[in-house]
Amino acid sequence: MRIDVLTLFPDMVKGPLSESIIGKAIEKNLLDVEVTDFRDYTDDKQNHVDDYPYGGGAGMLLQVQPILTAYADTVAKTADQYPTGKVILVDPAGRKFDQQVAQELSQEEHLTFICGHYEGYDERIRSIVTDEISLGDFVLTGGELPAMVMIDAAVRLLPEVLGNQESAPSDSFSNGLLEYPQYTRPPEYQGMKVPEVLMNGNHQLIADWREKESLRRTYLRRPDLLEQIELTTKQRHLLSDIKIEESEDEIE
Repeated sequence: MRIDVLTLFPDMVKGPLSESIIGKAIEKNLLDVEVTDFRDYTDDKQNHVDDYPYGGGAGMLLQVQPILTAYADTVAKTADQYPTGKVILVDPAGRKFDQQVAQELSQEEHLTFICGHYEGYDERIRSIVTDEISLGDFVLTGGELPAMVMIDAAVRLLPEVLGNQESAPSDSFSNGLLEYPQYTRPPEYQGMKVPEVLMNGNHQLIADWREKESLRRTYLRRPDLLEQIELTTKQRHLLSDIKIEESEDEIE
């Protein structure tokens, strides 16, 4: 996969994307990341990339020329190796990012993220955009942090990126549910014990326990998620048991 990030603050992006899982993916040649400062492409003699909006209004807008010129250059540099791919405008007006969107992005060979600053974008920038994505219903100083979050979520789904290939499918939200509780040594600490079922070596019982506890955690913490997925017959029975158990605990 190739990822291009167009930003005014390349140092803000380069450091984090060279560490941890993403850094290892780059070392393994599973990922190619290039961060471009689109200020380098402005035609303005004063090196400006923003200007006041026509018709008046608060704040400054990013100009169309520097970003489109920078994008054209990245396409030219990668055309012989990667398809154009998706061009993602990081924007609060876009569709909300979630695990399903991360999965979609992980299927692409080439992603380009445009990170904004100031009040917004010249509308003509959207002429090259294929997707507008928002990290959530809140405002940040710029698009760099959301872009890095999206990149991290997508890259970890690539084959061979994670050391344990079972990790990604079992993550929270991957199957629509929150992840089950997990434990490691010691088996008891300050009176808190690891559930016996996890130490009995019976893989089927362990799988059943994890499925039930995943449902329980989702029911207790994010019941809205249960409305968005189709539960199996087994899961519906488990959920009924959980509701009874939790109601009994409240009575006690």
